[in-house]
Amino acid sequence: MTSEIVRLADRRAFLQRSAALGGLGLLGGCASTGQAAMAPIGFAPPPLLAPVRARLDRLQDITVCLRPFRAAGPRIEAETLGDKLVVHNYGHGGSGWSLSWGSGLAALKIALTGGETDIAVIGSGALGLTAATLAQRAGRRVTIYAKDRLPEARSARATGVWSPDSRIAMADAVSPGFAAQWEDMARRSFRVHLQYLGLADRPVEWLEQYRLSDKPPAAPAAPPPMAFAHYLPRIADLTPPSEEIPAGRHPFPVARVRRGSTPMFSIAGYGHTLVNDFLLNGGRLETMEFHAPSELLALKQKVILNCTGYGARALWKDESIVPVRGQIAWLIPQEEVRYGVYYRGVGTIPRHDGIAVQYSGADESYGYNDDNETPDRAETESAIATIASLFQPRV
Repeated sequence: MTSEIVRLADRRAFLQRSAALGGLGLLGGCASTGQAAMAPIGFAPPPLLAPVRARLDRLQDITVCLRPFRAAGPRIEAETLGDKLVVHNYGHGGSGWSLSWGSGLAALKIALTGGETDIAVIGSGALGLTAATLAQRAGRRVTIYAKDRLPEARSARATGVWSPDSRIAMADAVSPGFAAQWEDMARRSFRVHLQYLGLADRPVEWLEQYRLSDKPPAAPAAPPPMAFAHYLPRIADLTPPSEEIPAGRHPFPVARVRRGSTPMFSIAGYGHTLVNDFLLNGGRLETMEFHAPSELLALKQKVILNCTGYGARALWKDESIVPVRGQIAWLIPQEEVRYGVYYRGVGTIPRHDGIAVQYSGADESYGYNDDNETPDRAETESAIATIASLFQPRV
């Protein structure tokens, strides 16, 4: 009886989120500009910050992910394969989780043009799970085919922060309309992410982040070596502006501190919620590996959403996908640490399954075109030492 009550409660939560999605206008309309977030904020002193215990004896894991970067931006388009319509939805660089809902909506709009009621999704990472959920909410039967499921899929190795323009494209390689398309995807994704606030697994939360610098505010920034596209100013109204914290009002031994707030995805809980919602609504997950596009012809579905991420490079022989390596050191979680820091190219994200410590370099070129998925212990030790230096006792 208890399990039935839990099942019904989960089902009710899924339907509530489905109803909320209706306001997005699945096949058209404009996303909200989020004007409520634009209200000015005054300076407030930071709360007491629990120190991060950045020590090697608290290291529980090291993971490596390859972000699927495309200079022209994500591939969201259809092609015909025999009697199948394949709609591609991959190549989001470091913005997969952040753009997943808006990107999925764009791909689904193409997929539903023929009125098919039975949809196949290839891949069960961030893009696959969200696209499958969106198809269900549009009233379709959906089957996900994938070799790996969360937490084995590459998407599970992401840091999990709102980063919708992280390595999303090259500024000089995108089409004239891409910036507007990106903005639409970002705004729609943001609104859906908010529907997951306050749930039991805390899949989405707001996180305070502190950006620390040894240089005073007047110090000029070095120009980046690669011209990645950056569009965050277009959606600045969605999140509160960051604020400078005066010297003496923060605990960090640095020259400059800025504090801001951003959404964070607790991917373990988020993935669990997405999979449960998908299955509760009648979805099917089948373990299957594809080695060539021709193998998709054996599927019974006539419409296929290709959400294979970096896997599309091999499956579709898409050499436009460039790997961008990212390594995360996972420290034992500290429930009392509810803030992130970024210092000397190293960032921390306090998730419930561990504190993520990642060295991302001085700019986004770090890890570019590096497909090595072997953990680098020296990189991890250096990153942890950088964070530890912020919490040494002062003399």
